[in-house]
Amino acid sequence: MHPFSFATTAQMLCESGASLRLAELCRERGAQRVLIVTDPGITRLGLLEPLLPGFARAGMGVQVFDQVLADPPEAVVLAAVAQARQLQAELVVGFGGGSSMDVAKLVALLAHPDCGQALSEIYGVGNARGRRLPLIQVPTTAGTGSEVTPIAIVTTGETTKMGVVSPLLLPDLALLDADLTLGLPPAVTAATGIDAMVHAIEAYTSALKKNPLSDLLAREALRLLAANLDEVVRNGGNREARQAMLLGACLAGQAFANAPVAAVHALAYPLGGHFHIPHGLSNALVLPQVLAFNAPVAAPLYAELAPLVLGEQLRAGNAAAQTEQLIEALAAFSQRSGLPTRLRDAGVSEAMLPTLAADAMLQQRLLVNNPREMNEQQALAIYQAAY
Repeated sequence: MHPFSFATTAQMLCESGASLRLAELCRERGAQRVLIVTDPGITRLGLLEPLLPGFARAGMGVQVFDQVLADPPEAVVLAAVAQARQLQAELVVGFGGGSSMDVAKLVALLAHPDCGQALSEIYGVGNARGRRLPLIQVPTTAGTGSEVTPIAIVTTGETTKMGVVSPLLLPDLALLDADLTLGLPPAVTAATGIDAMVHAIEAYTSALKKNPLSDLLAREALRLLAANLDEVVRNGGNREARQAMLLGACLAGQAFANAPVAAVHALAYPLGGHFHIPHGLSNALVLPQVLAFNAPVAAPLYAELAPLVLGEQLRAGNAAAQTEQLIEALAAFSQRSGLPTRLRDAGVSEAMLPTLAADAMLQQRLLVNNPREMNEQQALAIYQAAY
């Protein structure tokens, strides 16, 4: 066994309806002033309305920053930090999808009274220092796993993104409440669910940091996600299936936080940067082609995952044959869910494929984790196959 380290969120609460106790959970951590970081859609849907009166009853001050955008730009992060400082926030809550939770991580760090760093100084791995404010993450989609990852992604230019990676970003509590996901539209449910499956698959095949603990989490995550994705897309009100999806996404997040993702994500990021395709859908669009590219090296590992997705439908065969079945089954999730399955159907122009391939090569922090080395020509061929 190779030496490894494993870090994750200190506490998880997996319980339908638990978000109604958010104020109480904040007070238990000694906070009197709380900033909730979220997006306009959450406000529009009224998901916070049942939670906010609890703060008044507890005699606590609470403000909501609801201007987070998908692929949040630096200006949004800095505006949220400014509001936290003005409030003199003592605890930060990330409430929403991955973008809201990523911004909350950075706010908790940069709004700490003793923080002497600027956002521009903490990009990269291990550059954040000092302490952060207490942090609670409440996901409203079953996808990113951001509630248990030490990573925050920020849009730094027209099409470029940078990440902050630090154990300081791991929150104190991840609160998984299926009631918050019951109203998710089928397309969002499907795309975020496939995103979580990608996290599990890439963690299980991660070249450098794959370890026994991340493997256990990735396998159980994939089992939960594959068993429940069709149901939550068809019947979004199934609370038990929704809770299983949230747990699956969280376990996948714990896995890839310690055994990082690879080429699927490296090729997905430029799709979001240039065409603003949601992250989960970007992953789904290139997943089958990247797995097929990796298969000559990774087929034995993919074959170990195939029974978790296909169950009794898995036909006997060697590792290559079972890998092929796995790839077909994963592609079928997108088809059944009504998601676009080709780049052309998602608004990607063929003329941009070489640019996408060049940009994917900039994601070396991800590509080093891929089980098979990939060059720019091979990335272009994958985009062309997915087109």
